[in-house]
Formats: sequence, structure tokens, C-alpha cells
Amino acid sequence: MTRLPPDLPDRFLAANEVHARPYEPLDTPVRASYLAIQLEIAERDRERAHLRALCERFACAPPGEDLNQFSVPFGEVQLKWERHGEFSTYIVLVPGKPTRAFGDPAIDFLPPEWLEAIPGRVIVAAHAQVVAAPRNATDPALLQEYFGAAAIVGAEIGDGAGLAFTDFKIQHDGFVRFLIFDREFTAYQAGRMLQRLFEIEAYRVLALLSLPIVRRESPRVVEIERSLAALTEEMAREDRGDETLLNELTRLAAQVESALASSQYRFGASRAYHDLVRARIAELRERRMQGLQTIDEFMARRLSPAMATCASLSRRLQELSERVARASALLSTRVSIAREKQNQALLASMNRRAQLQLRLQQTVEGLSVVAISYYLIGLFGYLAKGLQAAGMRINAELATGIAIPVVALAVALTVRFLRRRIVGAPKGTVTPVGD
Repeated sequence: MTRLPPDLPDRFLAANEVHARPYEPLDTPVRASYLAIQLEIAERDRERAHLRALCERFACAPPGEDLNQFSVPFGEVQLKWERHGEFSTYIVLVPGKPTRAFGDPAIDFLPPEWLEAIPGRVIVAAHAQVVAAPRNATDPALLQEYFGAAAIVGAEIGDGAGLAFTDFKIQHDGFVRFLIFDREFTAYQAGRMLQRLFEIEAYRVLALLSLPIVRRESPRVVEIERSLAALTEEMAREDRGDETLLNELTRLAAQVESALASSQYRFGASRAYHDLVRARIAELRERRMQGLQTIDEFMARRLSPAMATCASLSRRLQELSERVARASALLSTRVSIAREKQNQALLASMNRRAQLQLRLQQTVEGLSVVAISYYLIGLFGYLAKGLQAAGMRINAELATGIAIPVVALAVALTVRFLRRRIVGAPKGTVTPVGD
């Protein structure tokens, strides 16, 4: 056996992805029912347990814990389950042609109580019939037996290997209906075409889930745009406080970001689902039939305008967020400049107060020279009197009088010297007098 270097950790996962979700081969005639169920993350374990319960009921092997797709026969019924990002799908297949148009649907072969208890909420429910193509396949009377008086959409599919018809309407039983006429399908081709039609309907509905958000958010966006325009005009005037305007802009920014947070995931998902719808329609390889609108034309007329509306609101929200951010930045700059001016005025005021304090300090220094001189001369007088009392020939009063100018001059020079040493020291330090 050839020995190779170690495998990339995700080698097999990446290689097997292209083989995931294979199509079920179909032998004509066959009836099919399709359910697309939206699930919360917390409901996924319940869904798998619900599938196991059905398998136990019919003594079949249940799906593995790590599988996201599962196909199992229950007698003549074939059930296929797939888990997608935010929804799961169930396809029920039953061979044979019903006695009447869309009669005896495939889903009726599953236990009704089990169907009702499937976790989640229904996104799409559809019935389909795949039968051999009659000679009068495009006869309006024949199509009316299946769809009544509704406007029918249809085309040749698979480059003419079959025909597909639908009205994309939910009938009284809650299901959309698809009719496929088989001219020369292979079993796998029939399975692919049926799967694509079901997926077109599912992705179409999922893409349109953003439309209610558009209808709910559009008036709110218009109101925010008007408020922003009014605030922008007020910014050009000087009679409104910048702080007040900035608070109002902050409130608008919070509203815009809230709308973005609640809608952008859905808008992004809608764009992805719309791309999938277009891809699945292209894979049908439609050919026009006289008097009928193709599925591609129907979606271009009905789905594309709705998607354009959703994309327009998404762009408006993004642009509105940018406009609010620019206005906030401009106003914040104005507020910062005003604060800098206030700080400059405050510093100038502090400088003036410092100068006044310096002058007061100089005045106090003059008084302190007098006070220090007075105390020193007093001490000198006591010393002179003491020496005179001790017998020295000193005139205490005369000596005190002579000492007054000398002491005063010495004190004044000392105070001046100390002040110069302190003022001339580096910022934050004081030079000791003794250095």
C-alpha cells in the first residue's frame, strides 16, 4: 500500500461536501410532498428525537447523531430529511399515480399525529406529481383539472426532457402544487428536477422573509432621515447648544444601529436565498411554451422587485449610519474646539490669578522683612542690655539704634536670595538653601 504524508485535518470533509445531499432517483409515476420547517437551535435535538421515534415505529435504523441528511423507506413510502442552516426539509415519496389530480398526497401516508408534532414552524409545504407526459400536455383544459382557473406558470425543463407547471399559490390545504410531465427523464434527472422545483419555492419564501422588515422599518427610516436633516440644519445655526445637538445625534445613531442590528442578518440571508433561486432556475434549463410564462419570467417580475426593495432599504440604513457618523464627528469637532477655547480662557484666568498671588506674595515678603527685622533687633537689644548690666561699657539704646539698618538690610538680602533660589529651581523641585 502506498504511504502518503499526513492528511489535512479537513481533507475528507471538504472532499465529501460535493457529494452531500444527493438527489433521490424517481421512477414515474410518483407523488411527492415537501415540508420546509424553520427551527431554533434549541429545537434541533427534539427534531432528531422525533425522527428516531418514527424510525422506531416502523422498525428502521434511525439517523446518526452527526448526520445532517437521512433517507429511509417505510414500506412503499420513502422519507428524506435534510438539515440546512436555519431550516430542515422533509420529502415524502410514494410511487403510483393518484386517482385524481393531486389526490392521495404522499404526506398522508405518514402518521398524522407525528406530522403535527414536528418541531418548528412551516416555511413551505408543497405537493408534486411526476407522471408520464400525455399528448395534450399543454392543453388548457387538462391543466385546469390540476390548478383550476389560476394563472399557470410553466415551461419545458431539462432541455425538453420534461415539462413543469405550477401556480405558486397556497391552496386550501396549505400546500403549493407542482405538476411534472416526464417525456424522457432518467431516474436521477427526474429527482433533480423535482428537488430544484421544491428548492425554488423554499428559497423564494425565505428570501421574502425580509419584506415584512422593510414594511415595518421604512416609516422609521423616513422619520430618522427627516430628524437628521433638521439637526444638520440646526448645526449651521449658533442659537442651539452643541451639547444638546450632540445628544440628539447620539440618540439617532442608536436608533439607526438598532435597525441595522435587527435587519442586516435577514437582508444578507435574503440576498443569498435570492441568488440560490436564480441558480436553481438556471439549472432547470427552461424552454418557453406558447401562452405560458416561464418560472424565470415569473420570478423576474414578482420576486426581483421585492428583493430590490429590500436591498434599497439595506443601503439606506447603511448610508444613514454613515451620515449620522459624519454629522456626529463634525459636531464633536465643534464641541472639542469650544472646549479648547474654554480651557484656554481658564488657563489665562489662572495665569492672572497666579500673577496676583505673586504680587501679594511680594507685598507679604516686604512685611515679613519688617517683622523679622523687628524680632531680631529686639533680641539684639536684649543682648546689649544684658552686656551693659554685666559691666561692659555699652550704650544699649545706641547699639540697638545702630543695628536697625544693618539687620533690616541683611534680612532683605537673605529673603531676596531665597526667593531667587526657589524661582530658579527646575519644575517640581526646590533647591535646599544650604547647597
